[in-house]
Amino acid sequence: MFLWHRMVIRGLLQVHDTVRGYPLRAFFICLFAYSTAQMDLALFGYAIPSIRAEFNLSLTEVMKIVSIAFLIGGCLLVFISVLVDTWGRLPLFQFSLFGSSLLVAMTGLASSVATLTVLRGTSIAIGGLSYPITGAIITEEFPARVRGIFMGLLQIGYPLGWAMASLWSMWILTEFDWRHLFLVGFVSLPMVFVVRHYLREPARSSASQRNASIFNIFKLFGSSIRYRAAVLFLAQFLFVWAYAASIFLFPSFLLEARGMDSFNFSLLIGAGNGIGVLGYILAAWVGEYKLTRRNTVVIWTLLGAVFFQLLVWRAETFNQIFFMYSVMSMFFYGSAAVKFAYLAEVFPTPVRATAMAVCGSFAVTLGSAAGPYYVSLAVEAWGWNLGYAMLTGIPLMLAGLLYLALDSLPSGLEIEEIETIYSQR
Repeated sequence: MFLWHRMVIRGLLQVHDTVRGYPLRAFFICLFAYSTAQMDLALFGYAIPSIRAEFNLSLTEVMKIVSIAFLIGGCLLVFISVLVDTWGRLPLFQFSLFGSSLLVAMTGLASSVATLTVLRGTSIAIGGLSYPITGAIITEEFPARVRGIFMGLLQIGYPLGWAMASLWSMWILTEFDWRHLFLVGFVSLPMVFVVRHYLREPARSSASQRNASIFNIFKLFGSSIRYRAAVLFLAQFLFVWAYAASIFLFPSFLLEARGMDSFNFSLLIGAGNGIGVLGYILAAWVGEYKLTRRNTVVIWTLLGAVFFQLLVWRAETFNQIFFMYSVMSMFFYGSAAVKFAYLAEVFPTPVRATAMAVCGSFAVTLGSAAGPYYVSLAVEAWGWNLGYAMLTGIPLMLAGLLYLALDSLPSGLEIEEIETIYSQR
């Protein structure tokens, strides 16, 4: 046991020596900014039961709001993300943090379903920029031998964001109402100052901007890129169909099918996501040092599908649900740690942010638009267990299997080496 601890400490010290200085600073700024952006977007999920009650909406009707908002957000996000490759990472990063904070706070002022939907959609678009921007910065600033680890660790921002949102919702939804919850959006505003003064434009990005244009999106249809772009888009769409259905419907599932109140389901989801962080770290380590990223994605996603089915069909008590949810989140949600790194690596620098926006963020918004809505229809037709399990678990399994159609690249290659491999085919 002592030897194992010495090995871990030695490994951490080696990583620190490799990235100390600016790369490590950039990582923590990106991680905190990404976490607060995800916290802002996660608030809506915790508010759904209260929104349903105030506006007298059925489960399908509120999921229709979620779907339309994601469609609005997805279309806007693709257009704005192209500017990240042409105007630079930092200007759009600051715009994302400021705009998302303001729009999330304004969501609490919505007086109608239409206003609520538009505010939610635009906040998804602006806040969603944090995904391709932070990924591009870490990919372009970090040494190849540790890039995958830090790309995976960056994805911890997702469960951390949901965990932070749960802490706010446990207090605010108990003491106040759902409108006050969205004032938490202002917490992200100070990050604009931090990004402006403590981050720099990556050298690779600055060099590639000469070859970038607003028509970058059409390069994804070129013969050398379109196959991997199409497979990654479909795999990400199916994964997020399952992810969005699982996370946005879970509070209602716990409330209606398991009889939990808002305090307990917020506690369970927040704590479960906190424990799930371990899965992100383990996936990043396995993908970097033990298996390829592609193979790690397949294993993690399929295990996530298994534990999701066990959660829905077998878990009844608070402790059982908490255990299954925590383990499921380690694999299901933790697979994003290696998906993110793989997606960022396999596209050339001049179109990296655009590709991550289309194959990542746009697929995410479309999956988020379709998944919760159609799963809610299945739940109302077949009941919680059958509808929730079948229309979430099966797409998740297919998403994992699709990665078998992609290249299993060795980990630790420089960005330029990966570009050379694809250019020679």
